[in-house]
Amino acid sequence: MTSPDVAETLGSAPASAPVRAAPLVEFRAVTKVYGQGAAAMRALDGVDLSIQAGEFVAVMGPSGSGKSTAMNILGCLDTPSSGSYRFQGVPVEGLSRDQRALLRRNYLGFVFQGFNLLNRTSALENVELPLVYRRTPRAERHAQARRALAQVGLTGWEHHTPGELSGGQQQRVAIARAIVTGPSLLLADEPTGNLDSARSHEIMDLLTGLNRERGITVLMVTHEPDMAAYAGRVIHFLDGRVADDGLAGRSQGQGGQT
Repeated sequence: MTSPDVAETLGSAPASAPVRAAPLVEFRAVTKVYGQGAAAMRALDGVDLSIQAGEFVAVMGPSGSGKSTAMNILGCLDTPSSGSYRFQGVPVEGLSRDQRALLRRNYLGFVFQGFNLLNRTSALENVELPLVYRRTPRAERHAQARRALAQVGLTGWEHHTPGELSGGQQQRVAIARAIVTGPSLLLADEPTGNLDSARSHEIMDLLTGLNRERGITVLMVTHEPDMAAYAGRVIHFLDGRVADDGLAGRSQGQGGQT
């Protein structure tokens, strides 16, 4: 997704490398080191990675492989120690803290394993939160949140609190909250980790539909091969490097259950 606001938000792209021609996200020799001296730990070790707009990518790897660090950098929650992270051709490490916050707010959506919903507020109010930060007028917020809830199959559940919803419904609310701003990239961290098998496949069918029908680029971290198989591409991390980068075992959305 490219809009006239991208250059204004992230800074002007070089004329020789138009934003529209660039990958959506790209790592160039990205390294991340925590600590110093003998205590230094290299979480990422020269990672090269490119993801085009419209892809559905699953990221896998054992604990400590670097996948979570990569996700944090992609989500502008962390910065590389060296190398470059580019969003639509713009070097993110060169942005100020406020500019990175604008990138998160306007172009990224986040879905977490633990849902991260406010327990005492309704589904509608939870979905509206990103719009509150944008200072969207109240009536417009309501309308956009209702549309997002409808897109995840929760029409009629707008005024229920998380305690009145099943785990699968709570994750649908979390996804609605992530897509209500129309993000270019949806970052999903173990989105089925707290769900049973049937609900997990429902969520994967939903994510696949958002990818196919709305063109939202999805990057999902998972430990579950059957969930990763919904993606069109699976990237395996090991020891801070990309160990394998290829197609999933089956095409998107095939084999999912409801």
